[in-house]
Amino acid sequence: MTAEEFIAKLTDLMDTEAKLKLSTHLNEVEDWDSLSMVSFFSFCNTTLGKKISPEQIKAAQTVEDLYRMATD
Repeated sequence: MTAEEFIAKLTDLMDTEAKLKLSTHLNEVEDWDSLSMVSFFSFCNTTLGKKISPEQIKAAQTVEDLYRMATD
């Protein structure tokens, strides 16, 4: 998955109109909330088959941190 594809999917998961970039800090995105975290968790664990924990998601600071979780 390319960074652009990931950002498009994350934008959809968050249901946001914010223009996300890898360098975007999650605390600056109003729509990054508990529902978005659960959606991201589900996407990674079911769709991508990545076993990540809620704690890892909470620790993420930027969109790039989430991208690395989803693609590493």
